[in-house]
Amino acid sequence: MRSLRLAGLLVLALVVGVGLVLAHLFLGRSDLPPTEIVRVLTGRASAPAYEIIVLDYRLPRVLVGLGAGALLAVSGVLVQAVVRNPLAEPATTGVGAGAALAVVATLVVWPGHRLAYPAALLGALAAGTVLYAMGRRSLAVTGVLLGAVLAATTSLLLVVDSAPIGTVLRWLIGSLNARTPEDWALLWPWLLGVVPVAWLLGSRLNVWALGEPVSIGLGVRPGPLVAVVLLTAVTGAAAAIAAAGAVAFVGLVAPHVGRLLVGSDHRLLVPFAAVLGALLLSLADLVAFSISVQVPGVATDVSGVPVGAVTALIGAPVLISLVRRENRA
Repeated sequence: MRSLRLAGLLVLALVVGVGLVLAHLFLGRSDLPPTEIVRVLTGRASAPAYEIIVLDYRLPRVLVGLGAGALLAVSGVLVQAVVRNPLAEPATTGVGAGAALAVVATLVVWPGHRLAYPAALLGALAAGTVLYAMGRRSLAVTGVLLGAVLAATTSLLLVVDSAPIGTVLRWLIGSLNARTPEDWALLWPWLLGVVPVAWLLGSRLNVWALGEPVSIGLGVRPGPLVAVVLLTAVTGAAAAIAAAGAVAFVGLVAPHVGRLLVGSDHRLLVPFAAVLGALLLSLADLVAFSISVQVPGVATDVSGVPVGAVTALIGAPVLISLVRRENRA
């Protein structure tokens, strides 16, 4: 019975995923006839411009959204497991603040956009390394403090030189605007590396959830396990943040929805959370793209808001609900 339920959930997720991809491909600011989009997808495009719009702009955007969402969700599962805190998420590690600081510092020293992606990735990984070195006994508290220090340093740099402020907002809020095939090419190898490793760690995380004394008695060595899990979580979050920015709450919401659907067995939770995170971020981006806002001083409405603003609206009620549940417990 349980296997049938899991199969049904997978089929539903596949249908929703295909629907989201098609919606992203068929909807856009450029008025492309649906028949031309079908011709592009089947390799019979009637004009090069149609191929550029569909394959170089719309398709990479949805692929990056799916990949970044999956990585953030898996990172959230791992962080919550290793710190044993249901309120933890990738932001708890300070990797988002590390990515933003690295981008600002790079753009101040070397103005330009080509180094932004590797700077964000290296900054996030550096923040994770500092977290592990300084906060082995209290990863959650150390991560919050580290993020605050890095954010304050970023603010100081922006006061000194405000030129990069427009670019760095992408990493601070999270956005999938103007994603290109190069962004997807940089992201998918991390996706193929992080998710399988996280899944292989599932059985040990199940033991770790029983408590440190029990896990030690069952042969789990806490030091190496925490190091590997944290490294995997930070690597996944770093790659996602470098591609899509510090999108809030995906790493918090997806794991909790996954537990409601498949339980706390990490061997099932990791892949289901990855799927849910991919669908959540893609759906949020579709909503974000459809919103028009009036900006003071601009005659026409501006179409599209950062996807991080939409995920924050989704995640805030979930966070409040979790905090209330923890207080009642």
